[in-house]
Amino acid sequence: MRIWTVHLPPEGPAPKGRAATPEARLPALVPERFAWLAFLFGLPWLLAYRLWLESVVYLAAMAFLLALAPDWARAPLGLALHLLLGFQAEDLRRAALARRGWREAGPVAGSDADLALLRALEARA
Repeated sequence: MRIWTVHLPPEGPAPKGRAATPEARLPALVPERFAWLAFLFGLPWLLAYRLWLESVVYLAAMAFLLALAPDWARAPLGLALHLLLGFQAEDLRRAALARRGWREAGPVAGSDADLALLRALEARA
């Protein structure tokens, strides 16, 4: 079973430019895991989840690494940066949801996202 954290959407009307569909009011589930796609494709993964601030920090770290690191150290430091991103990716998503007004409701266990969402909705009712 996988553990997920449940994040409830902000109270009030939907943000400007977003339709107030029932799906928009569903809780967001963020898994507790190593994010392989974030490890392999750092910047596209960050942009896909709309982590704009984190994308800027990632680009600055890569530019800093390329500009100041000696040639022999660039590959290990790049690997270390991507490993760090892979381990912290889901925590970055949680922090971004909190900045956007989503409230963490706690953990839920499930073998997949659908079962975890069902359990979260049953607990919420």
